[in-house]
Amino acid sequence: MPTVYDFKVKEKSGNEKSLRDYEGKVLLIVNTATGCGFTPHYDPLEAMYREFRDQGFEILDFPCNQFANQAPGTDEEIHQFCTMKFGTEFPQFAKIDVNGETADPLFVYLASVKPFVGFGKGIKNAALDKFAKINNKQFGDKTYIGWNFTKFLVDREGNVVARFEPTVDMDEVKAAVQAIL
Repeated sequence: MPTVYDFKVKEKSGNEKSLRDYEGKVLLIVNTATGCGFTPHYDPLEAMYREFRDQGFEILDFPCNQFANQAPGTDEEIHQFCTMKFGTEFPQFAKIDVNGETADPLFVYLASVKPFVGFGKGIKNAALDKFAKINNKQFGDKTYIGWNFTKFLVDREGNVVARFEPTVDMDEVKAAVQAIL
């Protein structure tokens, strides 16, 4: 069975990067957006990165504009926004698609290992579910990711061990990261 190390991704510069370069590290792979209600997740993500990076933790940030056009701009504009507004230091890659015919193979793989099971209970989650279903109709059976800031946790062997929808409390994400470090 493949691991995340079998994939290559595109850096903001356009160069290809093998995820094998992250072998032996705990990874949190996230699809992000700069104009989303979940964009403030950058704060706890950056705090987590600064706290755990010396223990072999990396966050891999993949901007995506497929959810209500909430990641407009070039790769450089997105990067500047994130570094200036949130002080992000973790690696940010080129903007990608995570759903549809043009979905990045990494996210197709991640979602096949840990499929979407819903946003959870509650009024806010139900509202997001309704909005996401309308937005994601265009992708049909190639809808892999429900919304921005879906996070996949990968262990040091490259295995996907957890998926966190954007509605999951960031303290729960942090606890899961800490548990496998």
